[in-house]
Amino acid sequence: MITKQFRQAALALGVTMLLAGCAGPNPRDPYEGYNRAMFNFNDTVDTYALKPVATGYKNVTPQFVQTGVSNFFGNLGDAWTAINQFLQGNGEAGMSDVSRFALNSTLGVLGLFDIASEAGLQKHKEDFGQTLGVWGVESGPYLVLPLLGPSTVRDTVALPADIAGDIWRYKDPTNVRNIGTVVRVVDTRASLLDASSLLEDAALDRYEFLRDGYMQRRESQVHPDGAPRKVQKDDTDETSAPVSSEPAAKELNSGTPPAAN
Repeated sequence: MITKQFRQAALALGVTMLLAGCAGPNPRDPYEGYNRAMFNFNDTVDTYALKPVATGYKNVTPQFVQTGVSNFFGNLGDAWTAINQFLQGNGEAGMSDVSRFALNSTLGVLGLFDIASEAGLQKHKEDFGQTLGVWGVESGPYLVLPLLGPSTVRDTVALPADIAGDIWRYKDPTNVRNIGTVVRVVDTRASLLDASSLLEDAALDRYEFLRDGYMQRRESQVHPDGAPRKVQKDDTDETSAPVSSEPAAKELNSGTPPAAN
């Protein structure tokens, strides 16, 4: 399963590289022709498959069950977030995320209950694409990946690491992992139903709206204070800017679930 996921990520990256000769007028979106075609493909899949299932799930599943599902997978994501915090030199936030994961995994019954937030431990969301950004890697052009949705060259390169860092990918037996993955995808899409409906009503060009929103959101995640974050070597290094761990606004710009987050 893991090998298959890596192959899929590598294939997506290979397609990205093959598009190098198809530049368009927008410097942030030189592959707009391909991106719009893939956006339309993803939108069709969402409209006729994922969205109806997510709507049914939201309508028939008790809210406490939906909350438990979101909490469970969110707790697994806290472990990878903590690793990325440390890689970014943000030790304090990293320790907070480790504490969140430990507390919710035990007293929170494997993460079904978010005890950590009630205890004052703030939830963060970091991935390897953000880590590369903190290290100084530019985002590169905007990309729309098959089924996964909005991305950039940097985030696509980071995708294999994010896949490897997803604890659920290692769950056995395989049938339990696959069923859980389907539930995870549907639950994530259900959480975005209201946002996607608002988008459909408000945006004249949904593609541009989603693209601009994604690029701005990722920039704010990497540079939350408007200036590049620097990896702190030690607490006494006065040349290092403080690393903010404030979470970005809830993702409103994808009808498909994000990469393994």
